[in-house]
Amino acid sequence: MRFARSILGQLVEPIDRRRFQSIVDDHDGDAYDKSFRSWDHLMALIYAQLSGATSLRGLEASWNANRNHHYHLGSGRLGRSTLSDASARRPVAVFAETFALLAGQLDRQMRRDGTAMLRLIDSTPIPLGKLCHWAKSNGRIRGMKMHVVYDPNADCPRILDITDANVNDAQIGRTVTIEEGAAYVFDKGYCHYGWWTAIAAAKAFFVTRPKSNMRLERMCERPLAATHGDGFTVLGDAEVSFASKGDSKLPIPLRRIIVKRNEGDIITLLTNDLVRPAVDIAALYKGRWQIELLFRWIKQHLKIRKFLGNNDNAIRLQLFAAMIAYALLRIAARVHRLVMPILRFTDLVVRCLLERRDIAAIDRPPPVNPSHRTPRCSPNQMSFDYA
Repeated sequence: MRFARSILGQLVEPIDRRRFQSIVDDHDGDAYDKSFRSWDHLMALIYAQLSGATSLRGLEASWNANRNHHYHLGSGRLGRSTLSDASARRPVAVFAETFALLAGQLDRQMRRDGTAMLRLIDSTPIPLGKLCHWAKSNGRIRGMKMHVVYDPNADCPRILDITDANVNDAQIGRTVTIEEGAAYVFDKGYCHYGWWTAIAAAKAFFVTRPKSNMRLERMCERPLAATHGDGFTVLGDAEVSFASKGDSKLPIPLRRIIVKRNEGDIITLLTNDLVRPAVDIAALYKGRWQIELLFRWIKQHLKIRKFLGNNDNAIRLQLFAAMIAYALLRIAARVHRLVMPILRFTDLVVRCLLERRDIAAIDRPPPVNPSHRTPRCSPNQMSFDYA
């Protein structure tokens, strides 16, 4: 009988085992858990994400009930106490670098010559329960925060970082490697003049909103070639400079663009891009909504509301495992050229996770075994023919 891989087995194929083991060796990821390797840990957490397991006991029972799939996944039997101990001490960098490898694969699949590089930067809070008494608060929520640099063309986060909830967004933004020619779009929470200067020095661009206490002086008005965009109207475009004469004065030229939303209020944009038309810059900032849709999709369809551990390390590992599962779903949909919506594909994967069928035909019924032919019925089988 011809061997057929399970949907989960096909889904994790993009993870290069040799490169993964190299990452594990670099961080000594198997130092304290040699019987439960990093690969076993990763498979268990990906399975937990896609199967909807919400407790260690439920994950253990479900995983061990499907022992016939363990060999081809390169894993083995799972014990909840073993998983709990490994989640408390395995280096988070093992999963973080694995996600970076998958994000790089998505970027190579979607790279297009001549396409403008757009990077959306934002963060989303991860509230934690009362059992996580160690979690820090930022005044609104007690928990952690997920920082993302999102490439809307590749539909995948390029950079992912997880911090305490009270960490300032601009502090994480300054750690992002700036790409020449890229346009970085972020909100007013990433206000840091030194970082803005570094973006301009790297021949990149930023589009953001100024804070209410930011004093700007108008230098000159710029002509508007077009004023109407998709859902907004540009009211004004001017070159400005900071009114302050202290250390906050930026040594780079700036533009202030005033935009009126068709079904909203008037907003002010600030950018160092002196070439793009004002309508295009307003459209770039409108596209920032895509990262909000990403956060909503992640919170609705990945298991990051209930965690399998209540310590800092376990929660970080589960968050990275959730994003690894997200990247694997995107890669599989593109490799197999599936035309169905990603939400429907995700639902089918969840329901057929351990079925042995081709992932490219996941929405079609399995073929009939040709060795068992259905007998053809005679049209006279119900008639009484005595001749």
